[in-house]
Amino acid sequence: MDNPDKKLLLKLARESIKTYFKAEKPSLEKVKHLKEKRGVFVTLHEDGELKGCIGFPMPVYSLNTAIVEAARSAAFHDPRFPPLEEDELDKIEIEISVLTVPEEIKVSHSNEYMEKIKIGEDGLIIQGPFGSGLLLPQVATEQGFNVPQFLNCLCQKAGMGFNCWKDLHNKIFKFQAEVFNEKELK
Repeated sequence: MDNPDKKLLLKLARESIKTYFKAEKPSLEKVKHLKEKRGVFVTLHEDGELKGCIGFPMPVYSLNTAIVEAARSAAFHDPRFPPLEEDELDKIEIEISVLTVPEEIKVSHSNEYMEKIKIGEDGLIIQGPFGSGLLLPQVATEQGFNVPQFLNCLCQKAGMGFNCWKDLHNKIFKFQAEVFNEKELK
């Protein structure tokens, strides 16, 4: 994706949050060409601290619609954080992750994950009978995780026990993300 389109998506995310306070809809006119269905996450930070992160791992919405829904959900419906207040809007920095379609990592033994997962490139999803969870690729880099640590954190995010990734009844998927934020694209 080129920088002008990235800037448009970041503006759309910010406008989506801003118009929510007024019970209005954001304009999709400038981004109507960005209608390919893609998985997407919108992450909000304030002074380097996470303030919300919500998205759609699967390509169920057009990119422009996914940005609107994810931005509003990250700002107002992430259960880990209180809803954003209008006076906080100028303090937050928006980051967008546009995802590839997740693909299951097929292994016959859990040790094979060590070779098949690339830190800094792959995001992970785990799905099992007792929960599911997702971590974006940048989480492993930001936290300095190696592959086992990334997998253990993924299990924890899913509400499952550490090392649940070793149980091959739990499926693990990987995806990549194009990540960009307002700070780098000013």
